[in-house]
Amino acid sequence: MIRVALVEDQALVREGIQSLLALDPEIAVVAAAGDGEEALAQIPASNPDVVLLDMRLPRLSGLEVLRRLAAEKRLPPTIILTTFDDDSTVVEGLRAGARGYLLKDVTLSELVRAIRDVAAGRTAVQPLVSERVARGLASEAADFPRLDPPDPLTEREVEVLRLMTGGYSNREIARALKVAEGTVKNHVSSILSKLGVRDRTRAVLQAFRSGYLGG
Repeated sequence: MIRVALVEDQALVREGIQSLLALDPEIAVVAAAGDGEEALAQIPASNPDVVLLDMRLPRLSGLEVLRRLAAEKRLPPTIILTTFDDDSTVVEGLRAGARGYLLKDVTLSELVRAIRDVAAGRTAVQPLVSERVARGLASEAADFPRLDPPDPLTEREVEVLRLMTGGYSNREIARALKVAEGTVKNHVSSILSKLGVRDRTRAVLQAFRSGYLGG
């Protein structure tokens, strides 16, 4: 059972998402908050596997919720719920530790897959990430020293990166490429180092910005 905390200020939207997720027997909404202060109290108390977090909240923004929980090391894997005109907030949310984002017009099947992916340690970055989001991460400083000048990704590393974009795990990538899982782990470590990022979400976004995955 995947335990989900839902943070959304619009009651109809919140109740609608809860009702839809209730259709999946493997997902349980264990907390539902309508503002940022409620979220700060309910998320640690309910101990969810995944948080669905709206960024535009009363009393305390979703971004501030992310930052505070991250600072307290109590941030569960989190998916940002966003709209088309909210790219700058998405960028800040990813920087603050979110595992990915979904547009609010997402289908139920896409939402369920994203929840399952994030619960399993993967990311929920849509393959056709917007250019504005990718550009917004351009100013982010590398989290550890990159090779200077950075070596380009190899063809195999780009292949691995494309599968990472689809949210596939190291094991699934290994099966797809018919190589050992340890080999994939080495490729992923090399990709993170070359792109100067610390996790898979930022690797995918940085790769779009750098032109490896198109615009």
